[in-house]
Amino acid sequence: MYLPDAERWNHNIEYHPLLADAVSGAENVLDVGCGEGMLARRIRRAGATVTGIDPDPASIALAREQSPDDDITYLEADFLTRPFPPESFDGIVSVAALHHMDTVEALTRMRTLLRPGGTLAVIGMARSTFPADLPWEAAALLTSIKDRLFRAQWAHPSPVVWPPPQTYPETRRTAAELLPGVRYRRHLLWRFSLIWTKP
Repeated sequence: MYLPDAERWNHNIEYHPLLADAVSGAENVLDVGCGEGMLARRIRRAGATVTGIDPDPASIALAREQSPDDDITYLEADFLTRPFPPESFDGIVSVAALHHMDTVEALTRMRTLLRPGGTLAVIGMARSTFPADLPWEAAALLTSIKDRLFRAQWAHPSPVVWPPPQTYPETRRTAAELLPGVRYRRHLLWRFSLIWTKP
């Protein structure tokens, strides 16, 4: 018996609304590193055609089991090598998957697959540096403790990669070089976001 999506929460799910809002109005959305499909289902309910891609067989199996009536295409494949025609999507989202790949290669591929006028929305994880990031770490810890007092944290079954290869400043510089005009924002719960609309 699966826990309903609406009853799940963790540090990734906290930022699903941000990504869903960023690609609202998109007709054809790719979810990179879709896991078991929570964000894909949310975006599909808003009316978009959704493709989810993830290299983990167990995650894709769970996504298909939990989305029998959602008409979502789930691909068990490596995003960096799976063939797609250029400019295939007018929305691309990704949650906590960028650090599983080479950042430059992944963002370059996302840029290539996005149609002009389309939006890329990423929630990612990066490595803290000390002592510069100590205030962020303290704020994140306090916020997380507060949240856990009122919410049960859902443990996702997808593979974990830790630590991330890039620091927050490195990720910001890489994104700015590859996605001119990208909006980078650091979030409390050990996450950052990248929102970019392709010219």
